[in-house]
Amino acid sequence: MPVLSMFYGIIVRMQNEKGGRHNTPHIHALYGDSEIVMSLDGDVLEGSFPKKQLKLLVAWVALHEDELRANWRLLSEGTGYFKIEPLK
Repeated sequence: MPVLSMFYGIIVRMQNEKGGRHNTPHIHALYGDSEIVMSLDGDVLEGSFPKKQLKLLVAWVALHEDELRANWRLLSEGTGYFKIEPLK
């Protein structure tokens, strides 16, 4: 699963999921032993994160929503992906 960005110990990934479990554009994020699946609208689809890291992730998704949607399209078409600037 391609890594799009890493910041403050959070790893953000996205994959091509045509016909997959979640029928909406989303990301997978890891922080330590915690894993979360979040829609690009900010809804938690699965898993959980510590409160502080969840706030950071939600802020990053809001800042980069257009880039995330572009990556979703690229991965869905099978044409690759690009890295996204981390939260600073």
